[in-house]
Amino acid sequence: MARQTGQKAKLLILRDYLLRCSDEDHPLSTADLIAELDRHGISAERKSIYSDMEALGELGLDVQNVRGKTAGWFVGEREFELAELKLLVDAVQSSRFISRKKSAQLIAKLEGLTSVGQARQLHRQVYVDQRVKTLNEGVYYAIDQLHTAIAAGRAVEFRYFDYDVARQRVFRREGAAYEVSPYGLIWADENYYLVGYDHTKPGLRHYRVDKMASLTVTDRPWEGDESCANFDLVDYGQKHFHMFSGREAKIRLRCENRLVNVMLDRFGEETMLIPDGEDHFTLTVDAVVSPQFYGWLFGLGAGAVLTGPDWAVEEYRAMLKMVLEE
Repeated sequence: MARQTGQKAKLLILRDYLLRCSDEDHPLSTADLIAELDRHGISAERKSIYSDMEALGELGLDVQNVRGKTAGWFVGEREFELAELKLLVDAVQSSRFISRKKSAQLIAKLEGLTSVGQARQLHRQVYVDQRVKTLNEGVYYAIDQLHTAIAAGRAVEFRYFDYDVARQRVFRREGAAYEVSPYGLIWADENYYLVGYDHTKPGLRHYRVDKMASLTVTDRPWEGDESCANFDLVDYGQKHFHMFSGREAKIRLRCENRLVNVMLDRFGEETMLIPDGEDHFTLTVDAVVSPQFYGWLFGLGAGAVLTGPDWAVEEYRAMLKMVLEE
């Protein structure tokens, strides 16, 4: 590149260099900036660098000038703060529905949103351990397809599978395609779930996204019945313990006061708690009763007692008896 013909690209080169290599702890000297421009075949004088920095500031880049022993220029405020990027890195590496390969790719892109110096802090934060990650590399793109289908009000088709002991896929319904009207996505218990209306077996159901294969968005519009009329995604997620299906009911519990936070975390801070003596309280909530609900209740020990409905109390007793006998 001729030295003068590159003048038009001068500000872009300086902007990229500052974003990539500078931060509060790593300012770039005027000599550094001149040397970077020289590598691109652009000549510059010290006086022109000051006017260039002023121009970048006017264009919206937060260019800061520090004086003293480590004098230089650096980018102050960025679109993402370092603390925010650390949170995003944590979320990516702890999400089991994102494969190890895709996690590494996403974290590398997040590192590109800050300076090289601060990116080292993000990289040191990455903890490579034995965290459970999905084996399905297509989950990342399936989620995007499902969001597209929801926004367009279109049904989707997919094949649904489980793994056998050899970690081989075993397709349900003998490999036949599921046709579902997608109503929403829920991130629960470290997995992504699609909630939708099943066209083959009418009713609202949910499906693990990482167990879908051959997902396609169709041209067919949504379908539904009375169960979909007042569908509420948050309400659906709160009722289904660990996203298992069961019988919906108004559950009555009597709990020790030490479990207040547990109940509010599970059922929401708006849940009504009624004092019952000095040491207990009661609550009535809508929930889907399943073995997973009973397992959660059992984990709370004697501090939480199921008092209704009667059929759930008897079912819970029978389950406990069966486990004890075995």
